Amino acid sequence: MSALRKKFGDDYQVVTTSSSGSGFNQPAPEKKKKRQRFVDKNGRCNVQHGNLGGETSRYLSDLFTTLVDLKWRWNLFIFILTYTVAWLFMAFLWWVIAYIRGDLHRAQDPKYTPCVANVYNFPSAFLFFIETEATIGYGYRYITDKCPEGIILFLFQSILGSIVDAFLIGCMFIKMSQPKKRAETLMFSEHAAISMRDGKLTLMFRVGNLRNSHMVSAQIRCKLLKSRQTPEGEFLPLDQLELDVGFSTGADQLFLVSPLTICHVIDTKSPFYELSQRSMQTEQFEIVVILEGIVETTGMTCQARTSYTEDEVLWGHRFFPVISLEEGFFKVDYSQFHATFERRGWEEQLHGLPGEPGGQGQHRHQAAIQVAENARGRLRPGRAPHASQAPEDELYHVRDDLPGEHGRPAHEAAAHQLRARRFRRETGEQDGL
Repeated sequence: MSALRKKFGDDYQVVTTSSSGSGFNQPAPEKKKKRQRFVDKNGRCNVQHGNLGGETSRYLSDLFTTLVDLKWRWNLFIFILTYTVAWLFMAFLWWVIAYIRGDLHRAQDPKYTPCVANVYNFPSAFLFFIETEATIGYGYRYITDKCPEGIILFLFQSILGSIVDAFLIGCMFIKMSQPKKRAETLMFSEHAAISMRDGKLTLMFRVGNLRNSHMVSAQIRCKLLKSRQTPEGEFLPLDQLELDVGFSTGADQLFLVSPLTICHVIDTKSPFYELSQRSMQTEQFEIVVILEGIVETTGMTCQARTSYTEDEVLWGHRFFPVISLEEGFFKVDYSQFHATFERRGWEEQLHGLPGEPGGQGQHRHQAAIQVAENARGRLRPGRAPHASQAPEDELYHVRDDLPGEHGRPAHEAAAHQLRARRFRRETGEQDGL
């Protein structure tokens, strides 16, 4: 603790220190009923298409993409089955030609010239096809010039074999070279955090790249998924709203050679403008993060996804630094990649939010009300504060000596509510808030 305060100052407080000393972790959230996610932490979308009816024929119109999207076990099964059926079918055609011409019964006659030399049953016809298709050419079985139908079949076999090879081998190659596995080495922090940064209330999360190869033209986007009802009464499930993570300034274009903290400023244009710690306990939303870039080694586009639900957003936390300067290089400590710490008394900075001149007036008053509501949400009856949290006097200290509108203290009401609650708690009275 002393080392942390020596480095960051006395206004920070460690949330949890692991027993092994490996780093700092966030406090264990309250047990909450697990709800259905739209996007899993690993990026898989929990969406199933049903009742397609006659629309399933559209998959056959794009057969190549359909095969590539199949799972590996089905790809291997179709690969083996297609070659096996094609080989048996072509061997059967060679056997039919030999049977119609009578080569099977006169194969041992030295004066007779068959269509294909030394083909006298189905296994020998199958071996001739394999030797021809694979261009092995042992020299024992060969086609003669006395068989025009065999020459035509040989041309058909060459064309059909080229088409099957191009289709199946191309499908397997595309599937193996897909950059989906590249996304496994792109990391997202387990939690997002809301805290002050550069004097602004900011939603933050962290991304990292485990490989030394770079992601070219890396770009990040965020979507807020939240059900809502329009003023006309229409219910919109999973309505998608864009979260600005630097599109206007170019901050969404990443140079991802070391872990970066992505920021979304919570201002009047943000969907989280009315958000408070107390409202996070009741509302349901999901933040979907999409990271796209070009794989440097293959030149293919890669996309990595993750999501954060409302219980995975930590209020008043910041991420622990992971980059240190060594002798001749910068070192990234990924053991602290997900670690966060809580800043003590950071809500007081909300009093200086820009609004009217000097940061005073209505914005300051709303900030104080928000602080009071957060105190109610954290200190409800029957719910004790976390052991790692500071006392209420330190966490929710409200300054009532700042001038507000009409010359009156702007935070008098909020401060009075906190004092009344503290008094009732000390005297043993029932807290009704």
